[in-house]
Amino acid sequence: MMPIEPIVLSFGAALLLGLGYGAGPCNIACLPYLGPVFAATEGGIKKAWQTLAPFTLGRLTGYSLLGGLAGGLGLWVQDWLAAPWVRWLLGAATLLVGLSILFRRNRSACGKSCGQPPGTTLDIESRDDDTPPVGKMLPGSLFLMGLGMALNPCAPLMTVVLASATSASIISGISLGTGFALGAVFVPTLVFAFGVAHFGHQIRHHLSRHRVALENTSVVLLMMTGTATALGWMTP
Repeated sequence: MMPIEPIVLSFGAALLLGLGYGAGPCNIACLPYLGPVFAATEGGIKKAWQTLAPFTLGRLTGYSLLGGLAGGLGLWVQDWLAAPWVRWLLGAATLLVGLSILFRRNRSACGKSCGQPPGTTLDIESRDDDTPPVGKMLPGSLFLMGLGMALNPCAPLMTVVLASATSASIISGISLGTGFALGAVFVPTLVFAFGVAHFGHQIRHHLSRHRVALENTSVVLLMMTGTATALGWMTP
């Protein structure tokens, strides 16, 4: 095997590399995972942060962690990323997101019809004690989904990993990983917060008569996406 030429990147260069990736392929890669979530949940743009915050934090954590590991452990990290467990993590997280949405929806429906006085509704957030454990896992599942997305290798990320390994410094690696992360999440966050969230809200509004079917379809799509990812049939 031919030796790999070392690469030197600055924080600014890693940031620009992340911006280029985030402005293009990243949006397409995230859509099958986040799109159904926005279609299945209420809130539109105003509450988009409830979905995006844990997902984005997971991606930021993943990219920064990779940079630090590459800085401390070298190119061994490349083999680590090629292991099947990376896709298993993302697939399992996607399945958990789907299950969380399903249980929260069923709890909300039960609150409106199972022993509640007429004209009252159940606030899911204020009744977490009665929510099934899986139904409480949505933020954590979204964090794991974002972490899994970050750990899936792509050419720009491998460039950052190589540059971090070249630096042979954990601190430098974390810096490069964080720079790439900030660039990679910036455009997708705007696109999903203002575009996809608004589009999902409009779909729910215009298909309000079929809300249950829409939510069930979103959950099924998440289940299918998670299963296909875990089995290696689909890569982000």
